[in-house]
Amino acid sequence: MSLIIKELLQIGESALQKAGCMDPKIDAEILLCHMLAFNKTQLFIKSPTLLDEKSCEEYFKLIDIRAGGMPVQYITGVQEFMGIPFKVNENVLIPRQDTETLVEDVIAMLQKGLKNVKKPSGGFQVLDLCCGSGAIGVSLCKHVNNVKVTAADISKKALEVAKENAQRAGVEKRIRFAESDLFGSLRKGLGGSKFHLIVSNPPYIESSVIPTLQREVALHEPMLALDGGEDGLDFYRRIFTDAPSYLKKNGMLFLEMGHNQAAALTALASETGKFEDIRIIKDLAGLDRVFECRLAN
Repeated sequence: MSLIIKELLQIGESALQKAGCMDPKIDAEILLCHMLAFNKTQLFIKSPTLLDEKSCEEYFKLIDIRAGGMPVQYITGVQEFMGIPFKVNENVLIPRQDTETLVEDVIAMLQKGLKNVKKPSGGFQVLDLCCGSGAIGVSLCKHVNNVKVTAADISKKALEVAKENAQRAGVEKRIRFAESDLFGSLRKGLGGSKFHLIVSNPPYIESSVIPTLQREVALHEPMLALDGGEDGLDFYRRIFTDAPSYLKKNGMLFLEMGHNQAAALTALASETGKFEDIRIIKDLAGLDRVFECRLAN
């Protein structure tokens, strides 16, 4: 059966609504734009256009996949972050707006300059831990000229995606990649290099909470990038312990965190006795989202 685009979208939206998808109208439009290689303006202008039976069947297959719980970003293979289209698949966490708060905070700090740190002629050295798709490191290279990034992840498949994203964004010459479990393999691979900044969006969801998450997250996004242990703090403990050995004098640490973890992270940082100037940054929803601190002299 042939249908015009407007009718096709209505059927798609209805099917996604019945399946319990959060944004059925938006998802229906994104999937059709993806299939037809249209932008939303073209989709609106051509809404009276008749599509043949084969095209309709192809679209309904995409709708069925989305209705089954697959995130729309994994179906289209792309997610925009910081104004940059990033390739994504089930080997990497889908970049979210919450993480833009982290990146924007780091960009502001780099542009202003670090306290008691002379701007290096070769650029600020940044370590992006748990880099996943490369969203943080690639965005920093794209938006800040005087920065060089080392992006590390335990997942080889995630690093493959990150490398491709660096190439797509044209910043591959300013970013290097390392397969490492946090700091585990970095000392040998980097020859004792230290960084002006360490930035990370580590796994921070409590293990018991993961089964209660939306099915799109719990069933499809990589568990490796979500599970922060029993209390959600496993990775933070390791980062606070090891980060001082990898930071230059007056170097800074920036961490994304859960909205209820500020007190716990403040306590962990303070217990080490190696960090000062702790700041908590809120996201657009007014929730605690970024933990920032400086290596104590």
